[in-house]
Amino acid sequence: MGSLASYRRVFANPALARLMIGEFVSSIGDWLYLVALLVLVYRAGVSPVVLGIVGAARIVPYILLSVPAGIAADRYDRRLILIVTDVARGVIMVVLTALAVVDGPIIAIVALSLLAACFSAFFSPAIGSLIPTLVRDESELGPANAAWSSLDNLAFIIGPAVAAILIAVGSIPLAFFLNAISFGIVAAVLWRLPRDPDRGRAREAVAPEAPRPSFRDAVRPVIRPLSGLGLINLVDGFVSGGLAVLTVVIAIEVLGSGDAGTGWLNAAIGLGGLIGAVLAGPMTLRRRLDIPLAVGGVTLGVGVILVGQSGVLLAAIAAMAVATAGMLVLEVVATTIFQREVPDAIRGRTIGAMDTVTVSAYALGAFLAPILASILTPVVVLLGFGVAMVAATLIGTIVVGRSAAPTLDPGAERFVRLPVFDGLSPASLEQAAGHLTRIRVGAGEVVVRQGEPADRFFHVLDGAFEVTQVKDPGGAPRFLRTLGADDVFGEIGLLRAVPRTATVTAAGEGVLLALDGHRFLELVSAGPGLTSRLLDTHRGAAARLDAPAEEG
Repeated sequence: MGSLASYRRVFANPALARLMIGEFVSSIGDWLYLVALLVLVYRAGVSPVVLGIVGAARIVPYILLSVPAGIAADRYDRRLILIVTDVARGVIMVVLTALAVVDGPIIAIVALSLLAACFSAFFSPAIGSLIPTLVRDESELGPANAAWSSLDNLAFIIGPAVAAILIAVGSIPLAFFLNAISFGIVAAVLWRLPRDPDRGRAREAVAPEAPRPSFRDAVRPVIRPLSGLGLINLVDGFVSGGLAVLTVVIAIEVLGSGDAGTGWLNAAIGLGGLIGAVLAGPMTLRRRLDIPLAVGGVTLGVGVILVGQSGVLLAAIAAMAVATAGMLVLEVVATTIFQREVPDAIRGRTIGAMDTVTVSAYALGAFLAPILASILTPVVVLLGFGVAMVAATLIGTIVVGRSAAPTLDPGAERFVRLPVFDGLSPASLEQAAGHLTRIRVGAGEVVVRQGEPADRFFHVLDGAFEVTQVKDPGGAPRFLRTLGADDVFGEIGLLRAVPRTATVTAAGEGVLLALDGHRFLELVSAGPGLTSRLLDTHRGAAARLDAPAEEG
């Protein structure tokens, strides 16, 4: 139920929902276009070698342009970057449609596809940096990444299926045109999104004369988590590239299932990815992300080994689904850790650098896998890939360390474990705990006073605090109760938007944790029923005292 609630929160966020749906439509168009492009090039009578070169050449723009794209994502409005690149790709698709209709020169079609790939290189740094600015709190970040991966994998299933239908009826130009329409749709959606508000506030907060921190200074505090994630991404990219190529070899040479077997194994990739993306959402709600990170990578590695060891097609399909499910869990969790740890000011450039490493590793894996398979056999190569993936994941998780499982001071630990917060996601509680203020009070000090505005929520760490209330103006204060360790107060005024209804005074020296009112309200809104639970707690106290025991 908690995971479903987290997905509902993602799609209840208007900006996120529009972005997800718009990019989902665009992803369907992309897959539709890619299938149609390869078929069109193949039908032109080029050799399989040339077809392979065309496919590989589409990777080159990502290697060359990911870092510049990341720099642009850090300097300019990410929404605007996505709009410009989507419109450019849409125009290219219209031209490709015209060339396909008139049987234009294949060299022009290939050149335009490479130009489109150049614009596509800006997508990952821009959207990877934009999503964290659209979430309302960190509890939405992991589910948002998982929802995006789920929709992308669903598009991977729908797009090629639609392409197959269009190709069967001889409508390849229509595939290009539909992709152009999808770019128009997503550009219109992006235009309605807010303009990168967090980056705007950050710029305003820095005095004009204050120098911007260099990339090196900004990245230094996150070198450790980036090193661990970089190692995992490097091996993941290499294994993914090799697996994509060896799928054909395994189906035909090892399993003897022919072209149909290749299709089934690729279908398992799409299905496994969809399952993994859905499973990743609840995992990102955990406070510790090191365990989900390790589970995803180990599952991927074991699945790759089982693909090679499977003697029959059905077992290989199941193993492939397991491998890609683990891959998606790994990638969603790693993305969530990355977005949480890397500062917004350098997020685009860092994503660009990581993309360059991952895509280069993918290309290298795709190049070396068939060569190694011809020397060592596909089964041995997949065994090596799987072992490498498991080892890289375990080492990388250890290097990431506390970034995947952040620690809190003892007081904050007690705050996140308060029974009244049962049911809230660990991510929401952890985020709130990061904004707690520790307050030391002396004997007789008034913490909240009846009639004053309610602006904070309090958690008692140590000491005793007396709650009193004046029932009638000018009357004597009436003692209501004494609060001790791990009691809370101040929530009633915040929840009901009324002034403090009681006075809380320190009976001796004590220590409190305070959470600003707006952050408290954001926290309780993340948990269905939490507001009424807080109110019911004090209704019970009031009944026992036969008085309205509302501590502000």
